[in-house]
Amino acid sequence: MTSTPRERLSSTARELLDSATAELAPKHANPLVPLVADGGADRRALAALALEQCRIIPADRRSFLHLAARSADAGLPACAAFFAALAEGEDVALDRLGPLLTACGVDAEQAAAYVPTAGCQAYPAYVAWLALNAEPADAVLALTANFAAWGGYCGALARALREHYGFADEACGFFDFFAGPAPDLDRATLAALQEGIDLERLTPTTALRQGRLLQDYEEMFWGTLAGLA
Repeated sequence: MTSTPRERLSSTARELLDSATAELAPKHANPLVPLVADGGADRRALAALALEQCRIIPADRRSFLHLAARSADAGLPACAAFFAALAEGEDVALDRLGPLLTACGVDAEQAAAYVPTAGCQAYPAYVAWLALNAEPADAVLALTANFAAWGGYCGALARALREHYGFADEACGFFDFFAGPAPDLDRATLAALQEGIDLERLTPTTALRQGRLLQDYEEMFWGTLAGLA
């Protein structure tokens, strides 16, 4: 598809999202999740995952709030609602990190002293770039297509932590949250994408480029953690 300043789209929001999700499916097998699923991952990797998320979640929340504000200023109320919903979800996720850290044997002093890794923090750094530079509707498509794989990984981790590591339900709540169905967010996603289509504010080729970078940065996240496993 040839990119133009504004691509005229005949697709519906659902068609566009399904196509983007298929195109942006992970190219490589996750290097960490199968190790956890078999019970063979070192707990240091699990602790590092939780500690990295302590930095990622607040950063993403601020990025989503900025995108919500930019969307509202641009006359894109459905996009604004989508990003506001994402920010609210980050609040829930942050509340659920505490029990996960405790189950991983991490106390408050260790959490405060932890030095995050570049490989894990590249993803939220790029989300912040999107918050400053991306067309909001493009960011909706890029982020949502990437979320599909993340939800599957979280579901597998939640099951494995219960089965092989003896984590209680509360300790798995962070992963359960992202793995569970989110019908309200699904509706908000489709509304935001349809708004972008209708107002010609969505450029799929640009959104896919952004989505591919998100995918690559997520692979860096998992690869970095797998090095500890």
